[in-house]
Amino acid sequence: MNRPAPRLPPWIAHALSAQRGPVPWSAVVRGALAAGPLLLAGVLAGRTSLGVVAALGAMLAGVNDRPGSRRASVGRLGLPALAGAAGLLAGSYAGRHTGAVTLTLLLTLLGLLGGAVSAAGPVASAVGTQLLVTSALGAGMMLPEPGWESALLYLAGAGWLLGLRLLLPTPSSAARGARLGYRFDGERAAVAGVYEAVAALLDAAGTPGATARRAALTAALDQAQDALAGPRLRRHAGSAAERRLHAQYAAALPLAEAATALAWAERPVPARAGEGPRRLAVAVRAGAPTGPLPAPARTVPALRALDDALLRAAEAFDSGEGGRLHTRRRGARALLRIVLGAGGREYGFRVAASFGASAALAQALHRTGWYGPHPHWYWLPATAVFLVKPDLGPLVSRVLSRAAGTMLGALVFAGVAAVVPRPGGLIAVVALCGALIPVAARHFAALTAVITALVLALLMVGGEPGASWNRIGETLLACALVLIAGHLPVPGERAGGVRARLTVAADAAYTYLAHVLDEPGERARRWTLRRDAYRTLAEAQAAIGRAAAELPALARHTEGTAEVAATLERLVDTTTACAVHLDDTGSLDLRHRERLEQLFTELAARRRRAGLGTADGGRTPEGLSGAISRACRKETGVTQIR
Repeated sequence: MNRPAPRLPPWIAHALSAQRGPVPWSAVVRGALAAGPLLLAGVLAGRTSLGVVAALGAMLAGVNDRPGSRRASVGRLGLPALAGAAGLLAGSYAGRHTGAVTLTLLLTLLGLLGGAVSAAGPVASAVGTQLLVTSALGAGMMLPEPGWESALLYLAGAGWLLGLRLLLPTPSSAARGARLGYRFDGERAAVAGVYEAVAALLDAAGTPGATARRAALTAALDQAQDALAGPRLRRHAGSAAERRLHAQYAAALPLAEAATALAWAERPVPARAGEGPRRLAVAVRAGAPTGPLPAPARTVPALRALDDALLRAAEAFDSGEGGRLHTRRRGARALLRIVLGAGGREYGFRVAASFGASAALAQALHRTGWYGPHPHWYWLPATAVFLVKPDLGPLVSRVLSRAAGTMLGALVFAGVAAVVPRPGGLIAVVALCGALIPVAARHFAALTAVITALVLALLMVGGEPGASWNRIGETLLACALVLIAGHLPVPGERAGGVRARLTVAADAAYTYLAHVLDEPGERARRWTLRRDAYRTLAEAQAAIGRAAAELPALARHTEGTAEVAATLERLVDTTTACAVHLDDTGSLDLRHRERLEQLFTELAARRRRAGLGTADGGRTPEGLSGAISRACRKETGVTQIR
């Protein structure tokens, strides 16, 4: 009898795993044209230090350069750059005009602010990271220029990369030719991805892979929603092409709803059912008419809903009238609640502890001569900021990857720096590393190695002697500090971030179900609530997955939360199936009622085992029982007459 191969612990398996996907060639080109040319311009102009600062701004912006629409990239790159410039300005003046103790206290307070803000989402996390990294750089590098000048050059460097992102065409837009242009190529690809995900879910209906396909559909809808909802000067879409994309996205929502209901039924659907959404995806990418669409069999409510949604999609494609994005924008109060909530407090405390302790230790080592002849002490706190970011993976995985990546990057750079001419060869190294950042972003260790080599090259061009070995030592110290801070007890409940996200997801699920039961005919708000329920659930599941891959001492605080999230996922899927059934028949059948009651019972038991109370807002299962009875009353009455 063959024994199964032993499985690696999650905290090791995560450190060895890497993302997959095609090479983002457009981002590679932008990276090559960003930091390297800016550094070259500074050297040629005789202002090398300003060239270094501008190149740093472009490099950190390149870390946030992800696939998506040009409009979405304005916030994704621009907001962190503004925070980085503010951090550089504050750090420069604090480093010049305060003593070691006062400076450490100021950086610790900034760590508390940056950490709490980071809990609000991915862009907010990038904002907090750049704020803290640049404040350490400004305080520790002691640049010859005044702080305001350095901040402006940093902002100009990030703005240069953002300009490249907005102006350069992508390979996909060039392949489609000049007829479509490149302005909305990111939006077009994202909307087409939704239709492809709908087709994939229909193909997987009735198979074990349906759950994963439904999750992929949620991710595609989130990406398309973000791509279309970026910052704009006008309130509504201003061009015919953009209005057409909005209409095509809105037309995909009822298709996604019907496909989810079919997958929930756990029965295969006719093979031709996925052909219609697939043809719509091709039409979106090509900017062409839909052509004839195959109609599925209309034997059950979900198939009838799919057929109706296909017809409405064909009409929307032809008319090109704009549609709503059905997104719930969080206002200032909602963001403030997140920042001041359990997740924001816990993350802020850990970032403040790591950042403040690393800044204090760095200054102490600097004053005792650890750093040798050069006066810079910023590497230790800047490294701690990246290590303490939970959205980059579990703590131990981040520490192992950072240590390995720094050693690899420093060793490779030491060998390269010994043979390349200066400064030309080092500028070429900066350009090459900038091009590699989008590819290296698939694994934290690879990204760390590339950034380490790039930063060391920048510093050497700026006049600092080779300091690769010091950087390795400082990185290992930062790893030790963050490991300690990550295991410190914090005020309140542990794993507050995970629990807070799970509570938000539960509230969104109950609100969605309540609306479906109370107002089944109001579809616009239903689709908004459905999007909110699936998005918040995906965010909670991502946080739970990261927490589960921590060391057992940390992972035990989130035990049972994955089962709660899985039950909530089935509840949202069931709610979607109920919505489709109510549209078709006006009432729920006994199967829907029994499934809802079963999920409520299961959810209550799993919440108790996970140490979670009832949802704080929205509706609770107990309060929804009357609405379920009313929705089933008509069907139940028919059954009794029969």
